Amino acid sequence: MKKLSYLNHIDSLRAIAVLLVIFYHLDIDAFKGGFIGVDVFFVISGFLITRIINHEFLEKGTVSLKTFYIRRIRRLIPTLFLTFIFTFLAFSPSDFMNAAKSMFMSS
Repeated sequence: MKKLSYLNHIDSLRAIAVLLVIFYHLDIDAFKGGFIGVDVFFVISGFLITRIINHEFLEKGTVSLKTFYIRRIRRLIPTLFLTFIFTFLAFSPSDFMNAAKSMFMSS
């Protein structure tokens, strides 16, 4: 199957979305609507997922969702494990307890 080309302009949209969210969390008055950056990420994700599935359909005439999800899992699991390891090493047990209490109280 022919590989999809990389879309550099998507990185620009991601950067704008990240900055919107960061400035929103910094409580900068000009960026009160910065939470829209999260929506931009969802739109980008939907576009890229649709592009991948459409490409497979055009190349093969069929789409294997099983293969699609296996590829996603193989791509995401290493980063997920690194994040777990970093979190485990960086935070104390009391930090985890405080986070758990916060989550419980906010739900």
